[in-house]
Amino acid sequence: MPYSTSNGVKIYYETAGEGPALVLIHSNPFDHTLWLYQSAHFSTWFRVINVDIRGYGRSENVTTPFTAYDMCDDIIAIMDDESVDQAIVCGNSIGSRMALMLGLDHPDRFRGLIVVGGNSGISGKHTHRVEGYTNRLEAFRDEYMRECLSPNFPETPIGKYLMGVVTERNPWHSSEALVQTIMGGNTTADVTPRLGDIKLPTLVINGEFDSAMAGGIQTAGLIPGAVHKVLPGTGHACPIEDPAGFDALVIEFLEANGLMPPLGP
Repeated sequence: MPYSTSNGVKIYYETAGEGPALVLIHSNPFDHTLWLYQSAHFSTWFRVINVDIRGYGRSENVTTPFTAYDMCDDIIAIMDDESVDQAIVCGNSIGSRMALMLGLDHPDRFRGLIVVGGNSGISGKHTHRVEGYTNRLEAFRDEYMRECLSPNFPETPIGKYLMGVVTERNPWHSSEALVQTIMGGNTTADVTPRLGDIKLPTLVINGEFDSAMAGGIQTAGLIPGAVHKVLPGTGHACPIEDPAGFDALVIEFLEANGLMPPLGP
């Protein structure tokens, strides 16, 4: 269970597998558990680095203001600690904006971008989320997760289980820290005007019921050569709802761009 402190903040991450690096960055209000299926599957080919962003999971509860750029520096610090020169980065929601920022500001450190529920602009929902995290963290986090999933998934046995796995960690969290993550991650970096500068192979994925669909379509349309895919029957957090379908889209993209390693011993 390694931690990185190289950027001055204690950031938890897990590694699995060997090979080229694949960095996974989750969304609000999840933690690294969002990628549990991808970590298990892609570790067949990759060295998967699955991160808890500030304020979530086992990472530090930072209660002073910071920016999305600071959060991106956390990822670079982990890569440096792990002696990773280059990686493919896959992020969901705020993680997708971080992936775009990393590709723009550190193009030499990344080989490809996978942008899930992508929206390169500023979210207009942060005020509601700040209120929710400030006044009713546990109930709001459950509501927030439901917003990120397709309408029926939370009531399925697997949906109930996965939501429980995440929300039972609520005692680890700080309302003040989660507010800073929402504010820093969602109000400090509109990279829309810069999307045309991205030179890396880019895949944008939205779930069919994703409230960020319009943003994903716009993002893909502004990045030269980007591919946009829609995963049927899923929401904003589509990797955990249909892991087989999600992984198939990612593998298709990786193979098309020469980024899929051969399977070997």
